[in-house]
Amino acid sequence: MAAAPPPPAAGGFVLFLHGSGGSGEEIGAEVAPYFAAPELASSVRLSFPTAPTAPIACYGAAVITAWFGIAEVPITAKTVRDEKEVLKAVEYVHGLIDKEIASGTSPSDIFVCGLSQGAIASVLLYPKTLGGCVVFSGSVPLRKSFADKVSPEARKTPVLWFHGMADGLVLFEAGHAGCAFLEELGMTCEFKAYPTLGHSIIEEELQYFQQWILNRLGISGITETARPSSSSQHKDLQ
Repeated sequence: MAAAPPPPAAGGFVLFLHGSGGSGEEIGAEVAPYFAAPELASSVRLSFPTAPTAPIACYGAAVITAWFGIAEVPITAKTVRDEKEVLKAVEYVHGLIDKEIASGTSPSDIFVCGLSQGAIASVLLYPKTLGGCVVFSGSVPLRKSFADKVSPEARKTPVLWFHGMADGLVLFEAGHAGCAFLEELGMTCEFKAYPTLGHSIIEEELQYFQQWILNRLGISGITETARPSSSSQHKDLQ
């Protein structure tokens, strides 16, 4: 007799990937306060994994945390990545998503988010429609030839993309081109541009991000205690 499936897990699950040179603990300290209010703590579960360390070419082979290698900076719309490394990171993220679904969480309640690295590639190559993907100052680290590997289900996952026009590490053109590529695939991509923002996360972005997640989970009526009072600004190396 087959085992009964696990009961559906309550609320949503947000998987947030830090940027190169960062850690799950650091990015968690910036993001988690936006979901710490009592009315959210039991409804939105958060995960902030830390990437493995590796020598990164563009930083003189310095050993830092990174989801995949970085051959050059700044990253432009035409920068080529080591796709084997990207796919290895994607496989790891897919394992985390699969584990969450196996525990009873609906794919529609799972959000994959990240600063610079990891998030969008993992969503594009995941075979199911997720609740959403949020990209902070990132780019699509795959060639357009990967378009035929993006399933019809993955194309239904909505994307929110933040990018600073003053970003000197992942250039604005890279983010803009990434969102345009998603739209070519028939995906919904809301693009938020910030004229004076560099390669960092600010409070204005995180507030919008918080509400975007809550709206998709059908959670409303959140008080101001859901937001930290101090300004937030997180930077990473890439």
